[in-house]
Amino acid sequence: MGDSLISKRLNITSRVRDYEVSFVADLRKALGSERLSGAFLIIDADLPGAAAIKKLFTPNRVISIKASEKSKTLEGCTVLIKNLTDRQFRRNDCIVAIGGGVIEDMVGFAATILMRGVEWVFCPTTLLAQADSCIGGKSSINMGPYKNLLGSFYPPRKILIDLAFLKTLPEDQIRSGIGEILHFYLVAGQDKLAQQMMSGYAKYLKEPEKLQSFILKSLAIKKAVIERDEFDKGERLLFNYGHTFGHAIESVSGYKINHGQAVTMGMDIANYLSWRMGYIQKGTYVHLQKILRFNIPLFRPSRAQWPRFCEALSKDKKNIGKALGCILTRGPGKMFKAQIPMDGPVALIREYFTERRV
Repeated sequence: MGDSLISKRLNITSRVRDYEVSFVADLRKALGSERLSGAFLIIDADLPGAAAIKKLFTPNRVISIKASEKSKTLEGCTVLIKNLTDRQFRRNDCIVAIGGGVIEDMVGFAATILMRGVEWVFCPTTLLAQADSCIGGKSSINMGPYKNLLGSFYPPRKILIDLAFLKTLPEDQIRSGIGEILHFYLVAGQDKLAQQMMSGYAKYLKEPEKLQSFILKSLAIKKAVIERDEFDKGERLLFNYGHTFGHAIESVSGYKINHGQAVTMGMDIANYLSWRMGYIQKGTYVHLQKILRFNIPLFRPSRAQWPRFCEALSKDKKNIGKALGCILTRGPGKMFKAQIPMDGPVALIREYFTERRV
């Protein structure tokens, strides 16, 4: 990594507290320069290079977590908080969280409620976390069968991004991050930028550290919106584009389909509904599908899975009454909130899975 990365910064304005995103050339050196060695470390147990990072911290202040959707629960956060408390965590202490979205969600939620709010620093290690979830202050945890039902808005004090971690990721996680980047570009009307990234799709799967400019643009798009609508009251809700259907795909697949690719298929479904309901022309749908197609997973709910897929849609937290809450589109940059009686989209989604050719 070149030292020029250190100059890449974003300052985020927040009603909770302002915070900074910094690209760093070496995370271990950055942690040392930030004088965080006395903090409590919460780290993904399976993170490559974790052993070297742990040595920077007092052993009793290191907590490793097996990061998975099954651990991202209220029970999991309760165990985490008890672990910190048993190790004499104090209100003026700081938590350093290193990992992907699961670690971010668990620590962000725990930091919100522990002693009514404690400081934390986040070092995202996945493409999805670096390009999306690290900013915005959102934490979401699962409760029973309900994905992301509990959560809060509580941003970290600082975010440190080391692109070297991307070289350690399996290809599946790169595809997941690319899905979220695509979703920001299309919501912002940057379909040409999306096309540019996807023209190098095969290269970026092998050399994801070269995605820095796309990561920065993704964060800049999100920064502009969250600074106007931090708490999901209006414009920020449009970032749910693809997520209503994507979450149902994740759930029914038992999370075998990664988040970003599920969202990519979710966007394709939203675009299909928008075409079939008359909001866009077929040509617009085809144009958008050509951008998305390489990142759409090979998935179709089986006959046995279909009822569970419909049930997941019916329990989405954006629903009002018996209407499905989702984001549809009138074209790139023209997403809008829709509440549709369940029967309509369910029939069209079944049609989508029957007719889809990618």
